[in-house]
Amino acid sequence: MAKRPTNPFLSRSFQRTLTAMTRSALRAGTKAVTQAARTKTTAITKAAKTAKKRPASAAAPAKAQRVSAAAAQGRVGVAISASGTRRYRLFKPPGVLRHERLPLLVMLHGCTQDARGLSASSRMNSVAVRERFLVLYPEQDRTANAQGCWNWYDTRTGRAEREADSIDAAITQICLTQPVDVNRIAVAGLSAGASMAALLAMRRPERFRTVAMHSGVAPGVAHSTATAISAMLGRRVKAARPAPLATGVHLPALLVIHGSADHVVAPSNGTEAARLWAEVEGAKPGTTRSVQRGARHAMRVTDYRAPGRLVATLCEVTGLGHAWSGGAASQSYSDPKGPDASRMIWSFMAKQFATLR
Repeated sequence: MAKRPTNPFLSRSFQRTLTAMTRSALRAGTKAVTQAARTKTTAITKAAKTAKKRPASAAAPAKAQRVSAAAAQGRVGVAISASGTRRYRLFKPPGVLRHERLPLLVMLHGCTQDARGLSASSRMNSVAVRERFLVLYPEQDRTANAQGCWNWYDTRTGRAEREADSIDAAITQICLTQPVDVNRIAVAGLSAGASMAALLAMRRPERFRTVAMHSGVAPGVAHSTATAISAMLGRRVKAARPAPLATGVHLPALLVIHGSADHVVAPSNGTEAARLWAEVEGAKPGTTRSVQRGARHAMRVTDYRAPGRLVATLCEVTGLGHAWSGGAASQSYSDPKGPDASRMIWSFMAKQFATLR
């Protein structure tokens, strides 16, 4: 019997071909980016001679805020690491100056989605233009999962951890090549992307300031396809306590958004995620409060606090199904009647970033 390849999803010859193609693409991409950077630098230098210097925190002028349709989709890139290749899209707000360092939000899509789908549904790029931050959209490869799901549950074989590490490698690449403030990085995701975001935050808690889970399952609940399905149905929601964190290291502050009418990922999973974060950090829940903005779905909001800091916030959205709350009406997995999850995530990020000052 022939020996099985080390990677069960790719043959060795295919891996070699993929690597060669990726390197060629990167060389071509690097050349194009370099040429674009030179053109942009010349334009900026010319403009700087006739314009007053703006502070780093100032918003770009109204004309610079206009984003072309192509730019709104973000630039395509590939990160290569020991954990594999990871395709991504990067959105950068217009008018970024060379001396600026902006926050970075990593957005992880759900099953049957991709970077474009999550970008269009969440409209996070519009928030990024107004608030001036970069958005990185890593993409799952269909050879790794036919439905485009992140394999967040497959910790038994180590596949979940390898995928998390490949995403982390993409983040490192962006931090090295883009104007990122490495102290202001957040990660968020929808459904399978939410579960992967939480796993990534637990593996690299020192890298992220915040993590947002929208309609996902907490880490440690599932270890296989069968247990993942069980967890999604709410039959197994008690997460295993993670390994202790290093001295002086804390989990990033967690925002959980989950709909009460979610029939794909049971609402009990959102509660379990907040409980897990609170248990690790020794936080206690405060009084649950009701919040409603205009005619949008109401929310039940509970904060979990440890002495001197917010550990987690649980937002249970009444009547919301398995969809991005407040998302674009034209997109799948999107409910425009819900409170604006993208604005909520940015607001949560900004409050955590403010504690760094």
